[in-house]
Amino acid sequence: MRIVVTGGSGKLGRTVVRTLRDEGHEVVNLDRFGERESVTRVDLTDYGQVIDAIAGVDDRHSGTDAIVHLAAIPAPGIASDVETFHNNITSTFNVFQAARRLGITRIVYASSETVLGLPFDVPPPYIPVDEEYPARPESTYSLVKHLEEQLAIELVRWNPELSITALRFSNVMDPDDYAAFPSFDGDASLRKWNLWGYIDGRDGAQAVSRALANAGPGFERYIIAAADTVMSRSNAELVAEMFPGVSIRGELGVNDTLLSIEKARRELGFAPEHSWRDAS
Repeated sequence: MRIVVTGGSGKLGRTVVRTLRDEGHEVVNLDRFGERESVTRVDLTDYGQVIDAIAGVDDRHSGTDAIVHLAAIPAPGIASDVETFHNNITSTFNVFQAARRLGITRIVYASSETVLGLPFDVPPPYIPVDEEYPARPESTYSLVKHLEEQLAIELVRWNPELSITALRFSNVMDPDDYAAFPSFDGDASLRKWNLWGYIDGRDGAQAVSRALANAGPGFERYIIAAADTVMSRSNAELVAEMFPGVSIRGELGVNDTLLSIEKARRELGFAPEHSWRDAS
């Protein structure tokens, strides 16, 4: 396919672009940053630029089959709350609307684990967490991610042929980040905020690829995390220390992810292959 990736110069985006190209797809990177040879620079808050760049760019492409929307202010606190809200919600609406107007029916985009209730200062309703309980945004960034999912729900209602897949990525890590992981064991509270979760960028890219290939019409949301936690300490010990009294649903496993990826495994064929434990 010819695939437009927004935010293809970012931490996850770089790996997604490389993975999709390795799979034989033609990929166009739309971003505000990046080397001239690897990016078409677009301000995604400007709808005219968005629809024009997705429709075609001289010397780059002449239309697209699918969109992977990753571009955003990527976390709370990087910009003011108002800037985070305006930038992220406007960018996502512009991308979704441009796709609709151009007849593009396959969209995969970055939602976030934050909609699960991070940083879990209020404990989750149960552990492992999954996609079944209502969103619990606790920051402006997370609120936007929740609203983006609600936007997608309405757009696919308007157009039943449209496929929009929200990937609730956990904290994206590259192999260079893994050297710090052993230090987390000394204080369980350091990574309590997301139930000690993470996602290797290569597996994040795999999730994008699987969603492009396997998602059906309509809207679905999926937690995307590594198969394990960032901790060597056992889940039973961690949960007892940091979340006493929270209901346990199913098996915790020794170090299995507490951000359930069973839905993504079952429906998308997602199968994380990388762990910090294997890094040398």
